[in-house]
Amino acid sequence: MRSDANIAGPMTDPVPGPRTESTGADVSRETPPPMDDTPIGRAAQLAVEALGRAGEGLPRPEQTRVIVVANQKGGVGKTTTTVNLAASLALHGARVLVIDLDPQGNASTALGIDHHAEVPSIYDVLVESKPLAEVVQPVPDVEGLFCAPATIDLAGAEIELVSLVARESRLQRAIQAYEQPLDYILIDCPPSLGLLTVNALVAGQEVLIPIQCEYYALEGLGQLLRNVDLVRGHLNPALHVSTILLTMYDGRTRLASQVADEVRTHFGDEVLRTSIPRSVRISEAPSYGQTVLTYDPGSSGALSYFEAAREIALRGVGVRYDAAQAHIGAQQNDPSMVEGVQ
Repeated sequence: MRSDANIAGPMTDPVPGPRTESTGADVSRETPPPMDDTPIGRAAQLAVEALGRAGEGLPRPEQTRVIVVANQKGGVGKTTTTVNLAASLALHGARVLVIDLDPQGNASTALGIDHHAEVPSIYDVLVESKPLAEVVQPVPDVEGLFCAPATIDLAGAEIELVSLVARESRLQRAIQAYEQPLDYILIDCPPSLGLLTVNALVAGQEVLIPIQCEYYALEGLGQLLRNVDLVRGHLNPALHVSTILLTMYDGRTRLASQVADEVRTHFGDEVLRTSIPRSVRISEAPSYGQTVLTYDPGSSGALSYFEAAREIALRGVGVRYDAAQAHIGAQQNDPSMVEGVQ
């Protein structure tokens, strides 16, 4: 986690300790930093508020919510969304498992989980029928967060699954046999609609679709939605698209607003009120084996994921999310808060 100095801005005073100013008498007063006068200062204050709300916890679901994060279009923020929502929910007091189904293993990397070829992984669960409990690892730095990692072996699983019995439901059976109590399971899918994604859709109850605020945002979504309908009709009647999350939102561009409006028109109430801004901090965090929540909790990206997780949790227990709770809404539309500089 980065230091408070990084959040509050550079220190210009060469002498440690509080600065004082003379008032004309033998009285000195401490000069507090003008926290509210800069975007970075506002972000720091919002971070304190968000972390305070995280400590309070959120209502826990009556049963484990299995959420599939899927979009066949690459580069829309599936993995980033999976790990940061999972970390946010865990910091809110939930017990969360991330299942990394992408052979690239980016979710495992972002969570600081070792996933070289010799590590027991989700491949062993799907192909070798190893119990899920034998591959799950706790995530460093985030209590209550766990990960079933992916290794490069998973790249061949699509072919190997073809000849196996009940090939579409092997992940579902592994999750059902997992005995540790969990509030959420988030499944990070590869950018394709093959057997790995089908296994996730059969195992899940909800589908969360991240949509990038770019020109081709809705391209290819039709095929994903058709696949969701097919799985619901033949293999998993409980499956439904519960959440659409707008990612890489840049309030400085008219295009982002137009895409957001179009997505909200198409999907209505499924779209979260909270959107995720373009963020240098979100991009940097995985290189340190961290989520943005621990890497820089004062960034607008971290605050956005906190609020998105809060919204998802409240929706899950039937509580209507109040837009007034979203303290970061104004910042997301404020060009000065886009993290080209944060």
